[in-house]
Amino acid sequence: MVGLGYIGLPTAAILAKNGVEVVGVDVNPKHVDAVNAGQLPFVEEGLGEVVADVVAKGLLSAQATTPPAEVYIVSVPTPFREEYKVDTKYIDAATDAIIPQLQGGELLVLESTSPPGTTEHMRDRVLAARPELEGKVDFSHAPERVLPGRMMEEIVTNDRVIGGITPQAAERTRDLYATFCTGELFLTDARTAELSKLAENSFRDVNIAFANELSLICDQLGVNVWELIELANKHPRVNILQPGPGVGGHCIAVDPWFIVSSAPTLSRLIRTAREVNDGKPTWVIDQVHKALAEQPGARVAALGLAFKPDIDDLRESPALNIADQLATELGEDALLVVEPNVPELPARLAGRNIQLVGLDEALAQADLVVLLVDHKEFKELPAERLTGKRVIDTRGTWRDLA
Repeated sequence: MVGLGYIGLPTAAILAKNGVEVVGVDVNPKHVDAVNAGQLPFVEEGLGEVVADVVAKGLLSAQATTPPAEVYIVSVPTPFREEYKVDTKYIDAATDAIIPQLQGGELLVLESTSPPGTTEHMRDRVLAARPELEGKVDFSHAPERVLPGRMMEEIVTNDRVIGGITPQAAERTRDLYATFCTGELFLTDARTAELSKLAENSFRDVNIAFANELSLICDQLGVNVWELIELANKHPRVNILQPGPGVGGHCIAVDPWFIVSSAPTLSRLIRTAREVNDGKPTWVIDQVHKALAEQPGARVAALGLAFKPDIDDLRESPALNIADQLATELGEDALLVVEPNVPELPARLAGRNIQLVGLDEALAQADLVVLLVDHKEFKELPAERLTGKRVIDTRGTWRDLA
């Protein structure tokens, strides 16, 4: 398993739990050391017990170098470069480390979410370095479909799309994933599998953008967007999602741009949805400044930094971007941040004009409370704790509080 991050480690642990001997490879020594100690380098419900168990049984270990293996699963980041095109540097580095170990007969599975053609790119890179392996190594794409916070359930029960560069590659990958996946396994070609994952997340992004655009319209017209959506969803064929401060995470905030970069003149709706969602943090910041204009010198508490509730994952988080911008714009000691799932501020906020504090301290000191992430600690907050404070609720969590 090349990559022991939010997807790679749960997959490695589940494979090991089902009797497969797994070696995890990661460039981050903290991840390697944590796994070898039977511990987690990040928060994920239910994963810690499995990792501790399979490490103790000798079924899972971690190291910095890539060993010989029968199967390689690559689960590494796929960031942007210019014009939102994929940067394959991590896939390339993982592939280059695998190449010297290949003897023929191996299966290489790319799990990293990627634009159509990336699995072929990985194959071409291998064959350029080792042309004698033509037809002797199988390549496939098996995109993950899990929700952070529910990975250990969904990695087993969700259906999977598996795309092989050849039918044999798809079948070999299906047989591997069938060792732990109880959902249906659908076989196709690699490009279709790659695009299916992008299409799934783009569908959700477009629907969230509709909700976020409604929230802007409702604010201008003086309508409660939460009530509006609740009433509209009474229609049997309407299911509007909930607005928020933007869209984050490793999938929905990223994947649609891969479609846009692959077909820029045709993906007008997908591009617009991305622009709406990427613009929502600016609107939230404007609401903060409007409130501060009415109460100069007020201290602000921003509740939440993660991209979704009850996890510590900050990737592409709109809440983190909002806190970053406010730290730049507000006066000294004006911004408090509460994030119960991280022990310290991320590097981009450390040393800035911002303090990470507990919820009680934030409520005691702040005049303006901005809810950015609906963590359970915030949803359980009694209404009286907010008495006398200006509140900006981007999640609709407190709309029914008196």
